[in-house]
Amino acid sequence: MMFKEMYRNMNERIHPDQELVDKILRFAGGNKSETIKAKKLLLKPAAVLAMLLVIALTVTPILASNVTLIYQIMYNVSPAIAQFFVPVQESCEDNGIRMEVVSAYIHDNVAEIYITMQDLAGERIDETIDLYDSYSINRPFDSSATCELVGYDEATKTATFLISITEWGNKKIVGDKITFSVREFLSDKRIYNEIPIQVDLTNIDDASYTKEVSPGGGGGPKYEEYVFHGYGSKTKVLAPSSPMDFPVEGIDFTGIGYVDGMLHIQTSVVNNLTKDNHGYFFLKDKSGKNVQCIYNVSFSENIDSDNRVHYDEFVFDIPKSEISKYSLYGTFVTSGMYTKGNWQVTFRLEEK
Repeated sequence: MMFKEMYRNMNERIHPDQELVDKILRFAGGNKSETIKAKKLLLKPAAVLAMLLVIALTVTPILASNVTLIYQIMYNVSPAIAQFFVPVQESCEDNGIRMEVVSAYIHDNVAEIYITMQDLAGERIDETIDLYDSYSINRPFDSSATCELVGYDEATKTATFLISITEWGNKKIVGDKITFSVREFLSDKRIYNEIPIQVDLTNIDDASYTKEVSPGGGGGPKYEEYVFHGYGSKTKVLAPSSPMDFPVEGIDFTGIGYVDGMLHIQTSVVNNLTKDNHGYFFLKDKSGKNVQCIYNVSFSENIDSDNRVHYDEFVFDIPKSEISKYSLYGTFVTSGMYTKGNWQVTFRLEEK
């Protein structure tokens, strides 16, 4: 109780600068009277969150530790207000890796931004770096945005990314602020392109064991016909076996067999959330023509444990009487390194 009372007394002494508060009130309230603006502010979540964001960024040490959470909530409520208050910071460093804005400019309705990431302490960044869908591009206007790797300098261990933003509403965006953040990335990637899989397809029998699973995803031309039948639907897959010989390090080959007259082939990856190891199988006939699966389905086991296993299963509509005419191939991508951190930059758009 003594600590609780001390904590309360310390926080009661912390107050935002009154001039700063007045600016927020004027910004949030438009042209109405100051009294009405103050009342409106108390009723508008966006304005209240804006106040919290400014305080967290400039005044209160306790709130400052939660500034990322407050900013994300604020951005979801009002991107324009959130970006208005977030300070410009064109470079940052975390976990021995530096991220920096090289240039940011506009031509027509497209903004192009070049950003670099440099490893100052090791060799975690290479020419295969993949931001792994962990990045965010926050902007105060309606638009589409992409980010792609466009260069790598081995001497300085620096990767360069191009962010392209296309504005939708003919809005003047010169001077607007953009926030780009990254939480994690993959590197040391290896590509196995169209490699032969040494499996004798003439000896494939009906699967001895199968199971019903709730699909976590999938695709292919007949995915909806065979797999997706609404929320809670289940589909039949191979019961995973012990890993068999496979030429791809980082992916296990856990099953092959016929189920209901169709060929099923299954792979698995342990803890794939930090690897993104993936790929696909295809068949080649005697003339060299590729035959793709009619659908593929993914599912997971041990979801809440440290040994989560992700499975992918590929299904081919080729009867056993015809399968000897084909050979099995695959294309796969694996990564050998996962790096986590907190990198964020905020910058203004400039006219070219």
